[in-house]
Amino acid sequence: MRHLLSAGDLSADEITGILDLAEEMSAVQDRPVKKLPALRGRTVVNLFFEDSTRTRSSFEIAGKWLSADVINISAKGSAVSKGESLRDTVMTVGAMGVDAMVIRHMASGAPWQVTGWVDASILNAGDGTHEHPTQALLDAFTLRRHFRRLDGGDLTGRTVAIVGDVTHSRVARSNVLLLRTLGAKVVLVAPPTLMPAGIETWPVAVSHDLDAVLPAVDAVMMLRVQRERMSGGYFPTPREYTISYGLTRPRLESLRPDTPICHPGPMNRGLEISAEAADAASSLVLDQVAAGVSVRMAVLYELLGGAEEMPVTRAHEVLA
Repeated sequence: MRHLLSAGDLSADEITGILDLAEEMSAVQDRPVKKLPALRGRTVVNLFFEDSTRTRSSFEIAGKWLSADVINISAKGSAVSKGESLRDTVMTVGAMGVDAMVIRHMASGAPWQVTGWVDASILNAGDGTHEHPTQALLDAFTLRRHFRRLDGGDLTGRTVAIVGDVTHSRVARSNVLLLRTLGAKVVLVAPPTLMPAGIETWPVAVSHDLDAVLPAVDAVMMLRVQRERMSGGYFPTPREYTISYGLTRPRLESLRPDTPICHPGPMNRGLEISAEAADAASSLVLDQVAAGVSVRMAVLYELLGGAEEMPVTRAHEVLA
């Protein structure tokens, strides 16, 4: 694997391989010394042109736990704030001989463009309203773990409801691609104004009635209302949105027992998700955060020569 740009680029076998490797990587979190030598001598640059807490921190931790040298560059405080273009920025960084760039950018397609400018491996950490493949991988990892503990199964045949601001959500797009590849069924639930154009061509079911969908699903993923990307009246008021599409206490009670609740974060408590739902026993929100480190360790290992130097089937030897 040279780059990771889209969840759609991964086959079912490739996804399963990454998730299995992430299971082994997760053992590092329980160690007193959280360090593996797998990527010693490699250099990873996190180029974040948008604000981030979870994604940026987990990529940094993942790289450092694999012994890579990790450098963080944000738009604020860099030459970007002086007017330097994306092309000049990445080519400057690439000229320093780095091995990989983890890129988050407000423009959809930016990571694809960067692959034509530099020799480093490029990992898409979120591009505009397009995709966020490692978020989809960690969501699948979290749900697979839940179902394995629940009944020994995986995601095949499960129905996952993705609820909320689908129009602006790169998480929704990547999850649709990845969950479908793993054999899950996806139901998108949102008001018509927050459903993207062309939704009828997506391999999903679509509903505008959250109350009708919730009792029948195997998992529910709430999406953040991205008010910073909205320029018009997508819904009347925040209260109206919560009444129609928020995971409120009554809706929490309508879910079947053991139905997991996911949210990619950050959460707007009281808007798309209530405090009771966010903190419920069935909430996997913090499990998703923990999974982010393990999954990103697995992806970095695959990208930066781990697969070349040591087959994935022998990855357990690195963890010994």
